[in-house]
Amino acid sequence: MSFLQKLWNQLRWSTIITFFICAILIGVVFVFTHSSKAFPGLIETTPTNLSATQPPATDVPPTPLPISPANLSLSSLLDGIRRDTVPHTSIPSRPRFTIIQYTVVSGDTITGIASKFNLKPSTILFANYNVLGDDPENLRPGQVLKILPVDGTYYQWHDNDSLAGVAKFYGVTPDDIVDFLGNHLNDNLDKAISQITVQPGTWLIVPGGYRQFISASAPTITRNNPAVASQMGPGFCGKVMGGAIGTGSFVWPTTEHWVSGYDYEPAINHYAIDIAGNLGNPVYASDSGVVVYAGWNNTGYGNLTIIDHGDGWQTLYAHQSAIDVSCGESVARGVQIGNVGATGNATGPHLHFEMSYEGSRVNPHLYLPPP
Repeated sequence: MSFLQKLWNQLRWSTIITFFICAILIGVVFVFTHSSKAFPGLIETTPTNLSATQPPATDVPPTPLPISPANLSLSSLLDGIRRDTVPHTSIPSRPRFTIIQYTVVSGDTITGIASKFNLKPSTILFANYNVLGDDPENLRPGQVLKILPVDGTYYQWHDNDSLAGVAKFYGVTPDDIVDFLGNHLNDNLDKAISQITVQPGTWLIVPGGYRQFISASAPTITRNNPAVASQMGPGFCGKVMGGAIGTGSFVWPTTEHWVSGYDYEPAINHYAIDIAGNLGNPVYASDSGVVVYAGWNNTGYGNLTIIDHGDGWQTLYAHQSAIDVSCGESVARGVQIGNVGATGNATGPHLHFEMSYEGSRVNPHLYLPPP
């Protein structure tokens, strides 16, 4: 073989080898620069990778990296198990078995106090008869009231009392009284009811207990025998004969037509509406009739007027500052009979107005014209 042939063979193989090497290098570069999807995480995209004429898209969320040991870290794990913040913590309510003391403040009512402690208004009255006498209008700032832990009554034990008798009176069972933990009647003894003794003078909570209110309301006063009210105070009248008869239609008894204070609420022993008014505002006869009580009342009404309308109806006007009529006087509907005041059990000027029919007190809102 000549020298030229040997040189050609060497150059040919060198060229072929060089070509293949270049092809392999070009392929490697192509793969690394155009196949980031195939090898995520190996190519970092920087502004130099982006075309100058095409701004990066901002409305497409980035593709998350697949979870692998290469991209896991302690901080990423902690970030992934964060708890949501809870701004309010619910604390379960626990039953109360003891009595607490509450001092009345200005603006309080029996209904409002009961609502504060999630109790019935009657429970507030029953537990504080020695202070309030079953009359919500006896409430005064500064009074200290007993607040029972549950709805019911509060009873002081007397000689010869029995659990069966007390329970029956309040409409509950003896077990209701004994099982209430606050009474401490059967602590760790598990005695039979008949074996449980209560010391006289002990105060017991009667859960669910109820009794009739002790009412100081005026009795029905007929014009034939108005003296039945003689125990109420010096305003009672003697015998009344004849007189005007009502029309059966009623008007508002004062210039204001809205309630200020207690409304008609039998649940708190208030069978009247307290009508707003300034001191001295006129008080009118709600219907025609005869005056069967006119003067001071000792049971909390203060200056009181009662009119018998001769048709089964009676109306009552309490806490007046002055009375302009007298016993046995006939009055016409709408005539002035006195003035708004705050006498008796009243914390401010208003007219305590009651209506009764055939001896039963009714809701005045049902019979007065719309305000």
